[in-house]
Amino acid sequence: MEITLLSGVKTGTLRDNEHMLTSRFDDVITWKELPALKIDPEAISANRIVTADRSDAAHAAFDMLRTKILQTLRQNQWKSVAITSPTPACGKTFTALNLAFSLANQQDCRTLLLDLDLKRPQVANMLGLKNAASMEKFLRGEIDLRDAFMRHGDNLAIAANSYPAHFSAELLQSAACKQVLSDMHLKMGADVVLYDLPPMLSTDDVLAFLPNVDCVILIAAAEQSTLSEVDICEQSLSERTNVLGVVLNKCRFSFEKYGY
Repeated sequence: MEITLLSGVKTGTLRDNEHMLTSRFDDVITWKELPALKIDPEAISANRIVTADRSDAAHAAFDMLRTKILQTLRQNQWKSVAITSPTPACGKTFTALNLAFSLANQQDCRTLLLDLDLKRPQVANMLGLKNAASMEKFLRGEIDLRDAFMRHGDNLAIAANSYPAHFSAELLQSAACKQVLSDMHLKMGADVVLYDLPPMLSTDDVLAFLPNVDCVILIAAAEQSTLSEVDICEQSLSERTNVLGVVLNKCRFSFEKYGY
């Protein structure tokens, strides 16, 4: 398994280190009150979530991706990252989960991951979760943060989704959704927020949600995604937000390894 960051932005200003290392986390009671995330070891093994325990050497590819992303986020003072793909089965949820657990290994960085693929949620299935909340109810403000998120360790919280939502694009661009996400940022005090969104060419959900994020990552699949699909998506995304980069997943080519 190889993933390659093909492109990315390099603009912005250096983020204040004191802001990054602030002790505000100790004051965020909501985070401490989150229920523990109980993942199924067999599920994460079957779905190749290799960064959860780092027993597979493949985790290094995601650690490299994590570091590149963190550097760009800090340079630009960004926090929220949307993750999408041109079409289904490119590995966007696979990438989002591995990136989230890789970020969790960065002790001075708190990360949130939300499953906002409201038509076909997969985060709960890939982690083997049986008690995921309803993201539709969360985005409508009908349930509390404590009911939506589950905490893994000290610095990763995941909001999985229990079932699909109707009229998802309308929900994702609603005033209620915007207010809920604003409150979440204030109360959770996260450094990075990852949003696992639907495939871009399948629905208008991604376009509806883009005003809520600082940047986006596009996941393409080798020998599956076409150059035309990637170009269409990248151009459309760049007109609306910052394109952090394109990740090539399912790539069988590997650079010559030197001692690793």
